[in-house]
Amino acid sequence: MTDTTKEDVAHLRRAGTSLLLRLPADELPTVLHWGPDLGEATPGAHELLTAVAVPLTDSQLTTMERVSVLPQHSTGWMGVPGLTGSRAGRAWSLVLGPVTHQVQDAGTDSWPDGPEGTARVLSTGVDAPGGLRVTSEVHLGPTGLVRARARVTNLHGEPYEVGALTVSLPVPPQAEELLDLTGRHTHERHPQRHPFPVGAWVREARGGRPGLDAATMLCAGVGGFAFRSGQVWGVHLEWSGNQRLVAERTVTGWRLLGGGELLLPGEVRLERDETYTSPWLCASWGDGLDVLSSRVHRHLRRRPHHPRRPRPVLLNTWEAVYFDHDTDKLLRLAENAAAVGVERFVLDDGWFRGRRDDRAGLGDWVVDPDVWPDGLTPLAGRVHELGMEFGLWFEPEMVNLDSDLARAHPDWLLGTPHGPGSPSRYQHVLDLGRPEAYEHVRHQMSQVIGRYGVDYIKWDHNRPLVDAGHQPDGQPAVREQTLAVYRLMRALKDAHPGLEIESCAAGGGRIDLGVLEVADRVWVSDCIDPHERHRMVRWTGLITPPELMGTHIGSPVDHTTGRTHTLPFRAATALWGHLGIEWDIADLGADDLAELTAWVQLHKRHRQLLHTGDVVHADTHATEISLEGVVAEDGSEALFQVSLLEHPLTWPLQRLRLPGLDPHRSYRVTIAQPRESRPAESRLPAWTRDGAVLTGAMLHGLGLAAPMLRLHEALLIHVSAEPLPTGP
Repeated sequence: MTDTTKEDVAHLRRAGTSLLLRLPADELPTVLHWGPDLGEATPGAHELLTAVAVPLTDSQLTTMERVSVLPQHSTGWMGVPGLTGSRAGRAWSLVLGPVTHQVQDAGTDSWPDGPEGTARVLSTGVDAPGGLRVTSEVHLGPTGLVRARARVTNLHGEPYEVGALTVSLPVPPQAEELLDLTGRHTHERHPQRHPFPVGAWVREARGGRPGLDAATMLCAGVGGFAFRSGQVWGVHLEWSGNQRLVAERTVTGWRLLGGGELLLPGEVRLERDETYTSPWLCASWGDGLDVLSSRVHRHLRRRPHHPRRPRPVLLNTWEAVYFDHDTDKLLRLAENAAAVGVERFVLDDGWFRGRRDDRAGLGDWVVDPDVWPDGLTPLAGRVHELGMEFGLWFEPEMVNLDSDLARAHPDWLLGTPHGPGSPSRYQHVLDLGRPEAYEHVRHQMSQVIGRYGVDYIKWDHNRPLVDAGHQPDGQPAVREQTLAVYRLMRALKDAHPGLEIESCAAGGGRIDLGVLEVADRVWVSDCIDPHERHRMVRWTGLITPPELMGTHIGSPVDHTTGRTHTLPFRAATALWGHLGIEWDIADLGADDLAELTAWVQLHKRHRQLLHTGDVVHADTHATEISLEGVVAEDGSEALFQVSLLEHPLTWPLQRLRLPGLDPHRSYRVTIAQPRESRPAESRLPAWTRDGAVLTGAMLHGLGLAAPMLRLHEALLIHVSAEPLPTGP
């Protein structure tokens, strides 16, 4: 580790990425370059800084030669300040004295919060008149992923109220187009693109979670960037509460991507020696979105707590039985689930006291004796006998007013002096920042988990946080609630080793890398229509690898859209994640059970590849076609899917050009899906019958003849490398 208090530079390099930082003596680091590797040679600080020095115009304020990772108004920055706050109207302008920079680039792991091989720069400065100490951390991980955060400490005897702490990274001038996501319930993850204008493009989440309309990742890239082409940079905030992402372009030539927690008034008030730390800003770049995403996926897979064992195929009971919990029906469902190869059986909403619909019971986490006179033992015991894990649905953060908890402790609900706020789905929010409320729900959940051997929790969060304050005075509570949720998840896992948790929030409302530090899976959407799921899985995958995304085979007629789809299309779509079934198969016929079994077996054959390989997407010219896959990290095999999502304007379909393969290796190409689930033989090209061996370069550059697919039909293609030639 090296320390410096005079102007210097640090050149960090990992996995094809260079991060070149200017380290001023009086300011936090400035990013000179973040992107493609600049090579081993690093000129001295004087040469580098001379090379990038900007001619002075009428003043330093209009030139803005440098902007730190925590931009400040006092330096002449006219955009969004990195730190806002005051001490009763004073100390609102930050000016740092000497700044100390610590650079660690030795590949050891002596600092926390990063995998082995992470390079780190820790910079600290003090504003003595303002009574503040400010620190920034910038990490470059072994996958080329950048993570940055900041913290502020109050050194003064009077309280300091933090307004915002926003970390920003610059992108180059060629980043002229912005991309982020939006959506709504059962219709999440819609991409939206537009030019990068002068001014600020701001995406805020104010519902105590990223939201169903979450930006997910805010990207800036060259015009027309796609999955396989065009340099692109993106940021994501590793936080599950209120948040703000911003893309800002100034007339002085700067283009920044940044983000931080969105704090409510008075939410962070620092007493002497207290510190506020921002969430991590996760930042990736790539030649195309696939490379950008791969850096995030590989980073997650290097975490010591990342799921290592094969992801169990599960059956969730929601769209099979809803609130109708009939023991005999559920036992038949469990037996058929085991017969088709399910490894985890999850009992969804409706098992606890008074819960016959969504208007009552939330908050009372005890088994309903009217429905389950013998408790859950008959079902949980049978599930375990059948060799499956047992999962259970909870919504620990929510309360119905028609519940014993709400009647006994109305002051435990989040609210303001106006009351607990507007209901949503007949729900209000339990104040987990209140110790007695936290302990109540922790105790009730832990008792149920321990008694029935619960292996897995589907953790729901259906209501946005509105008027979320501590009663009776209404002090804002979103930040404390978010931290309490993390703490509760960790506490239950500590008390019940091996317990896994799925993050669900009315579907895809809480999908972020913050919750994935404590959860093992995210639920992409309450809509499992395979037509919709193609888009949802593709764009959720910007940050989430397949093994962490719940993807289910639904019923023939979709619950949310009313569309009808064949089993092959539903199953082929659901393969590309953590596979589940959400369909009433209790009384399914023998032929359908056999076909479903074949799909489950297919997933198990390929899940090691699906859950460890690199996700790739072909940039097809015809938007009606989806072509995507997963390629083994060593290039030894791949699985692709081509789907027809809309009626095509031209016919036949274009050739299938398979991305991501080793161009120098030869691959054998075959159909992967069960024979009874394939398109009709007459509509399949010759290579599907006779086989084909082509190089990776040919499979991408020349491609394969496409099948004559019908609307909402898919074909799975397996590609395996031929043995490499051996020496004489």
